[in-house]
Amino acid sequence: MRALTKALVSATTAVGIAAGGLATSGTAMAAPAPAQQQTASAEVGTLAVVNLGLNTAQAKDWQCWLRAMGYAPGVIDGQLGTKSWKAAQTFWTPLGFYDDSIDGIVGPNTVKALQQYLNSRGRGYGLALTGIAGERTKDAFADYVTHQFSHLC
Repeated sequence: MRALTKALVSATTAVGIAAGGLATSGTAMAAPAPAQQQTASAEVGTLAVVNLGLNTAQAKDWQCWLRAMGYAPGVIDGQLGTKSWKAAQTFWTPLGFYDDSIDGIVGPNTVKALQQYLNSRGRGYGLALTGIAGERTKDAFADYVTHQFSHLC
């Protein structure tokens, strides 16, 4: 029994020492974590690609058209990332289709703006303004880009 008590006291002491050591070094060790998390979050945002039904060639045509219209979609690579969507949001704003922050995020307001824009093109898409990028929206976007902007680059 005495040996068991001695072992428990030794283990408790070791844990206490380790905890004390962690407590004193915790401040120095914890500071870099938020910076690393912010960097990782920024990288994820930058790397997000949402082509909404467009293949790479179609996405390049959409990017080229945005650039030709005077907007800045970033690198013409067929990957619709933050810069491409910021360019589209900026384009749709004066048309009255988009009234949210220009953030390059493909959320419901961006999808709704795309749906309104496609409906306004006179091609009979008849998309419901749901803000949800379903198959009809993706198909209409691909059809529109293919027929309007094919091989602009």
